[in-house]
Amino acid sequence: MTRPQQTSAITRPQAKAWPQDRGGKSAKAFLATLSPSVVLAIAACIGCQTIGGTPTGPRDLFGQPEIDDGQNSDGQNSGGTGSGGTGSGGPGSGGVVQAGGDTSTWGAVKKETNRVVNFVTGREQEDRNRAKDLYQQGDAEFRRAGEMPKAQAEDVFDNAADLFKRAGEAAPGSALEQDALLMQGESLFFADRLPAAVDVYQRLQKEYPRNKHNDRVAARLFSISRYWIDIEKVNDEKWFTLDVFDKTRPRLDADGHAVRVLDQIRYDDPTGRLADDATMAAAAEHIRQGKFEEADEFLTDLRESFPDSEHLFLAHLLGIRCKMEVYAGPHYSALLLDEAEKLVKQTRQRFPDRLREKEYADMVARASSEIAYHKAEKLFERAQYRDKQKYYGAASGYYQKILDDYADTPFAETARKRLESVSGLPAVPAKRLSWLQNLFPDRRDNKAPLETTFPRDDTMLR
Repeated sequence: MTRPQQTSAITRPQAKAWPQDRGGKSAKAFLATLSPSVVLAIAACIGCQTIGGTPTGPRDLFGQPEIDDGQNSDGQNSGGTGSGGTGSGGPGSGGVVQAGGDTSTWGAVKKETNRVVNFVTGREQEDRNRAKDLYQQGDAEFRRAGEMPKAQAEDVFDNAADLFKRAGEAAPGSALEQDALLMQGESLFFADRLPAAVDVYQRLQKEYPRNKHNDRVAARLFSISRYWIDIEKVNDEKWFTLDVFDKTRPRLDADGHAVRVLDQIRYDDPTGRLADDATMAAAAEHIRQGKFEEADEFLTDLRESFPDSEHLFLAHLLGIRCKMEVYAGPHYSALLLDEAEKLVKQTRQRFPDRLREKEYADMVARASSEIAYHKAEKLFERAQYRDKQKYYGAASGYYQKILDDYADTPFAETARKRLESVSGLPAVPAKRLSWLQNLFPDRRDNKAPLETTFPRDDTMLR
C-alpha cells in the first residue's frame, strides 16, 4: 500500500495565470501601463514578495508568494503538521515561509514596498553583497583617478562618486553606507564639485551624528567654507558675481553659504577640534560684512561654550568692538554699554599677560574711554531733558553723577556749571492752574463704591 504524502496544515491554491479581459488584453499588460504611484499603492496594500532582476510586468514586479508544501529541496518534511510543527515555517505557521525571513507581516510589506520604491525611483535595491562590490569598484576608480593628471581625473572621480552613491543605497543603515557617503563626498571634493560635496558631507553628519569620520568631515567642510570666503574677498569689488559654469562654489551668496557651513560644523560636533575655529571664522566673516550684531552672537557663544579656546582673548576684544558698533546712541538703551564695560573688566582680569603688549593695552584703554564717553553722554542727555522741563532736582542728580563717575569726560565741565546754576531753584516746577484744583477737591479719602461695610466682629459667622 502506498503511503500518502504528508501535507501542511494550511493549503493554498497554486497561483493561476493572469486572466484575459474582455478586450483581449491580459491583466499583466494592463498593470504594466499603470503610473508609478499606482504601482506603489498596490505594493503597499498587498505586500509584494520579491523583485528579481529587471521587472517586465506585474508578475515579475510583485512575484508570487512562497508557499511551503511540506517538502524542502531534498524531499524532507520542513514545516511539520498543525500547531506542533517545528520546521522552518515555525510553530503554528503551517509551513508558510515569511518573505525575507521576517515573521512580521508589516515588516514584509515594508521591505517589499521599499523595493518597489527603489525600482520606481531608480535606486539600487538593498543587497549587501552588491553594495560591497560597488564599493570596491568605486575604491578602484578613486585610486586610479589619484594617479591621473587633474584635467583627466575629474571624470573618473565623478564615476567613483556615482559608484559610492549606489553602494550606500544598497546597504542603508550600515557602516558600509557611512564609508560610502564619506568616499562619495571625497570623490566630489577632488572633482572640484564643492557644493555637491558639502551636501553629501552634511548628510553623513545628519544621518550618523556619531560616525567615526567626524573630524575628517569637519576638516573638509572648514576648508571649503574658507575657500568660498577667500573667493568672495577677491570678488568683493565686483557688483555681479554670478557664474553658472563654476562648479566649485554656489552660484550666488557664496560667503553666506560659507557662514552656514561653519555654523553647521559647530552644531554637528560642538566638542570637535574645529568647533571653536568654525565659530571664530563665522564671526570674522560677519565683521567683514559689517553684520556686527550677528558677529556678536557668535563671539558670545565662543566665550561661553569654549572657555579653553585659543581664540578666547581675541573673542573678548572683538566682542567689545561689536557691542560698541551695535550701540545706537544716547536715545537708546545702555544695555550694550554695560555689557561692553563688563567685557573690558573681564579682559583685564583674565588676560593680564596679554595686556602687557602696548598694542592690546592701548586698544582696551581706548574702548574703556569710549564706553565712559557714551555713558556720560547719555546721562547728560537725561539731565538736559529734566532741565528743560524745570525738574531741577532730577537734573541736579544726573549732573552730580556725571561729576562723580565721569569727571574726565567733556561733559563734566558743562555739568559742573549747570549744577551751580540750578542749585537754588525749586526741585519741581509750580503746578499750573492750581486754582482749578481747588474747585474740585480730591476724593481719594472716599470709600470705593464696591467696598464692603460688614462689621468686623464674628457676628456674621454665628
